[in-house]
Amino acid sequence: MSAEGTNEVCLAWAATSESGVLSPYKFTRRALGNDDVHIKITHCGVCYADVVWTRNKHGDSKYPVVPGHEIAGVVEKVGSSVQRFKVGDHVGVGTYVNSCRDCEYCNDREEVYCEKGAVYTFNGVDVDGTITKGGYSSYIVVHERYCYLIPKNYPLASAAPLLCAGITVYSPMMRHKMNQPGKSLAVIGLGGLGHMAVKFGKAFGLNVTVLSTSASKKEEALNLLGADKFVVSTDKEQMAALAKSFDFIVDAASGDHPFDPYMALLKISGAMVLVGFPSEVKFSPANLILGKRTISGSVTGGTKETQEMIDFCAANGIHPSIEVVPIEYANQALERMINRDVKYRFVIDIQNSLK
Repeated sequence: MSAEGTNEVCLAWAATSESGVLSPYKFTRRALGNDDVHIKITHCGVCYADVVWTRNKHGDSKYPVVPGHEIAGVVEKVGSSVQRFKVGDHVGVGTYVNSCRDCEYCNDREEVYCEKGAVYTFNGVDVDGTITKGGYSSYIVVHERYCYLIPKNYPLASAAPLLCAGITVYSPMMRHKMNQPGKSLAVIGLGGLGHMAVKFGKAFGLNVTVLSTSASKKEEALNLLGADKFVVSTDKEQMAALAKSFDFIVDAASGDHPFDPYMALLKISGAMVLVGFPSEVKFSPANLILGKRTISGSVTGGTKETQEMIDFCAANGIHPSIEVVPIEYANQALERMINRDVKYRFVIDIQNSLK
């Protein structure tokens, strides 16, 4: 990999302080290496991770921060050794752009769990010491291993959220065999991740129930997303009626919430997977032990599974519900996402607005 810069200016929007306010920014990316793909970015999804690192919520932001790790675009150049892509291909880049490629997890194509640490798409330190910058930018240079082929018949705007929100729920659903037709699934939290869990659940042939604290989401859950049932989780009678009725639960709620009321809804040997990020997880051991239940967590997914997920979405007509906005709207989009005022993923139209 070359650490040498390129003369091509990369246009971007970046945060330069803990205020998180984004503004126009220019920089240069590394020169195209033999194994690299040069991608003209057309779209980038807006993820809560963009808020975390633009506002230094983990205390490790490396300013200026160019956020964005749900990237879709078109190949403009390829390195001399690239095998999987050609100029003109539609491709995606997700939450990481490098890994050691030699550990147990990399060898199993689970690079996101790399023993030496995956290099995140933005605010990460790459092997050449440079700080990675994400998809709120005009182009990106990435090793071909960490790029994904997007079928030409699948819209690039729809593809972008698959690279984080989509794979974050698809990976644990597959791991826990939540693809068995006729089984029952409950989804907690109807945001960017939760709405994808509903869509995958229906595609897998599951009976899907949405559990939400907000009764106002009932119509969209049933009519827009196609859930089979909607239950207000603060209604004790409704919740009691669901005791031991679900094979699976996907918990995509990031706000703090109790776990015991939800775990009681699992059948014996049921599985609950946590993909949201509450500040703590507390539950009675009895709910786990006496019900022979499983609770687990998951981040995104490896390169093999991510490509499988993209192909599955294209083959089955699964599209995230998105609101496409120009780059000038990025700051408002982040604020609206914090306030849960989006159905269900913002996607920035980089190609037509970043000039």
